[in-house]
Amino acid sequence: VQLQASGGGLAQAGGSLRLSCAASGRYFTMYNVAWFRQTPGREREFVAAINRNRSAKDYADSVKGRFTISRDNVKETSDLVMNSLKPEDSATYYCAAHYVTTYALTRDRYDYWGKGTLVTVSS
Repeated sequence: VQLQASGGGLAQAGGSLRLSCAASGRYFTMYNVAWFRQTPGREREFVAAINRNRSAKDYADSVKGRFTISRDNVKETSDLVMNSLKPEDSATYYCAAHYVTTYALTRDRYDYWGKGTLVTVSS
């Protein structure tokens, strides 16, 4: 599966942004999808994940209650709606996918990655 993230940009603190991840290839419904972020000099950080049939979602504590992950298995997309943005949310955001045969959801094992999209939150 190939992934392409979009929707990044500049937002003010307290504002919102919606990131989208478009997938191409076969069997999108067999992949869990996740979002990660990374800032220069720091390790990549898990943000949110959704399993292949949307029955499970997982969020990092730092974004819980502010970010919402979703997916559309017909359109083969995943969105990350980010509300109440903080300057510390500034990062390059990546969407990722992992082929699964169960409905379990993990924060690791993601082996397909799209190019990132930059989010900058000003104070």
